Formats: sequence, C-alpha cells, structure tokens
Amino acid sequence: MKIVDMRVRTVAIPMNSQLRHNTGVHPGYLMRTVLELITDQGITGLGEVGGGDQRGALLKLKPRLIGLDPFQLEVIKMKVLRSIYYLSNARLYGAIEIACLDIMGKALNRPMSDLIGGAVRDRIPMIAYLFWRYDKPASSKPVSFGQPFTSGGGGGDDECAEDMADLCQQLHEELGVNAMKLKAGVMPPDEEARVLELCREQLGDSFGLRIDPNGTWSVATAVRIGKRLEELNIEYFEDPAWGLEGNAAVRRDVRIPIATNMYPNKFDDLGPGIRMEAVDIVLTDLHYWEGPRGVKDLCAVCRTFNLGVAMHSGAEFGIELAAMLHTAATIPQMTHAGDAHYHYLTDDIIEGGLMPYEDGCIRVPEGPGLGVTLDEEKMTRYEKYYEEVGDYYARFHADPRRPDWYPNVGGT
Repeated sequence: MKIVDMRVRTVAIPMNSQLRHNTGVHPGYLMRTVLELITDQGITGLGEVGGGDQRGALLKLKPRLIGLDPFQLEVIKMKVLRSIYYLSNARLYGAIEIACLDIMGKALNRPMSDLIGGAVRDRIPMIAYLFWRYDKPASSKPVSFGQPFTSGGGGGDDECAEDMADLCQQLHEELGVNAMKLKAGVMPPDEEARVLELCREQLGDSFGLRIDPNGTWSVATAVRIGKRLEELNIEYFEDPAWGLEGNAAVRRDVRIPIATNMYPNKFDDLGPGIRMEAVDIVLTDLHYWEGPRGVKDLCAVCRTFNLGVAMHSGAEFGIELAAMLHTAATIPQMTHAGDAHYHYLTDDIIEGGLMPYEDGCIRVPEGPGLGVTLDEEKMTRYEKYYEEVGDYYARFHADPRRPDWYPNVGGT
C-alpha cells in the first residue's frame, strides 16, 4: 500500500459564545485543518490539526509522503519530523500519524485502539471545561450543546464567580460531567479562586475541581492562591506559573498536585522537568507529543517515574476527538476525566454531528480506524464559513471589549 495523494482543508465551526483566555479571545468559532491521506488501494485516512490555517505547512510535506507505505510510521516520522530541525513540527506529524492509523485500521478492519495496545475502556469521562465568556446564551435558553452563537447572544458576559459556578452546575446537570476545570488567568486571581470554592459548595466534596491559569500568574500569586485552594482538595493546579522553573517553585510550596500541558510539553523538556520535580501530572496531547504512539511513549515514561497522566484538549473537532478517545481508551493509568472544548461547539464535521455525552462520558467510536466519516455537506459549509471569518490566530493577543489590552505573563 502506498500514499498517492494528500488533501487539506481548513474549516471553522461556530460556538455558542466567545471564550476568553489569558492571551485573548476565541471569537465565537473554532477552526481546524483537516487532512486526508489517499492510498493506491482507495483507502482514505483522516487527520486534523489546530494552530491556525495549516494547509500550506502540510502541503510542504506532501512530496515527502507520496509513495510511502502508511504502515511504515517510523520512516514517515523521520522524513516529516526528524529530518530538518528548524522545520520540525510535532503538530503536523501528529495529524499525519492519526491519518495513517486510520488507514491501517480500515485496511485491517480493526479500531485504531487495537493498533496501539487495545482498549481497556469503551467510554471516556469528560470534564465541564469552564471559560469566562462574552456573548453567552440567554439564561432562558440551554447553555449550550449544539445551540448557535449569535453576536450579542442575549445573556451578556460572565462577570463574577457566581456566573462560572452556575455554568458548572448547568453542565453537570445537562451533560452528567462530574469534574470541572476553570480556564483562569482572565479575571482577578482571588475571583477565580472563588469559582472553585463556590463549585465545591454547590456540587459537593466528590466533584473534581481543577484550575489552569496557563502560566500567566507570578510564582508569588500562584503560591498564595494555591494555599487558599489547598483545603478544597482539588485534583490539580495546572501550569500555575511560567516555565519549568515556575511550576517547580510553586510545587515546592503548595500541597496540590501540579499538572502541565505547557512545561514540559515535548520530549526535549521531559527529562529536565522530571529532574527538577516540576510536575506531578502530564497532560497528554496528540500534537505536542507526536501523535497517538508518542502519547503511549510519554505514558511509559510517566509510569516509570510515577507521574500521573490526563488528557489535554486543543479545541478539536470530531476527527481528533475520535483519535483522543481511542488513545485514552488504551491507557490504564489515565484515571482523570478528559478535557474537551466540545460542549461549546454548535456542530461537527463528521457524519451524525456532535458526539453525544452519556452520563458525563463520550463513547469511543466503533468501526474500523477512527470510526468516524466526514460529512461532505458540512465540510463545504464550514470551509466557506472559514473563508468568511478568517484565521483568528492573527487576532489573538486581542480582546474586543478592551482594545488596548495585551497579555502580561507574570504580571499578576
């Protein structure tokens, strides 16, 4: 079997609100680049990657892929990831590996999970991922799942901890999720700490609590807020301060497990991070860690050094979510509920639309390969929508409510 062609398309799907984070705002939609690898046997493998419009970058790799056997992933990795260090891009390789595993599964009539060790569970618990929102849905409407965003969405903006606690309660009731994570680094740190306090009060001692300021807080602020949160028995404190040194400094002074999807988030930094005792839990990501097989390599290292693992979300659509679910299904020690922006989306590009939540979980797709198929009508619609709205990565580090604002890492 040989790869004979590659097709790439960038699509955008509306959300039900605008999501704030410490470096700007997702402006009412999420975007991904979809990859199709086509073989001489007529089998097409699907991949997906974020980080803006990646069509040009992927097409630069096309000549390196044509003629290769999709089963020969080590050769593919050397040709597209290892060969030139200043062009090395683990995100792009991750999308290619997902597509190759999809091809293999279809050729063998086996699910992707069987190719990387076999599933130990058939559904993955997910969290209520809480973002401070602009233009949230009106309170008289559902949050939520599958409902379209409209500018000036009727519900105003999230302004206080009570708004976030109410969103958490609503997602718990609507989706059945039993854990949350607050995307922090947006409002004053004490107000963000109060979100977790209210959620603990409203949802009880067994509800999982997490907070992630994405490294924007100073070490002093992270330690102060961390000590405040110790009594809540939260699951973890994710990237409380900047870099390996920042995480390590907070970990020395706070009795909460420190997690990361930032430092380390690549194999080059994993050894130093372990030696520095910078973190307790590493969030897996199919793109930072070089595809599903790279995530399995990461988990083996974490098991060796008694580090926990959890699942990171990169604002994925159904192709990558399927790959994430297949991968998580094969990792026995992944006992934390997974991250997902998914409940903010109004639709998906796969046949059948959005994957349903069942008692706070999403099922691992059945069928060969990833177990999902592109909906070509939706691909056309959302490709056109992307051309209308554009690449928001050029507009990050911007906030439509505060035109003079810019991020200040460590300034809090």
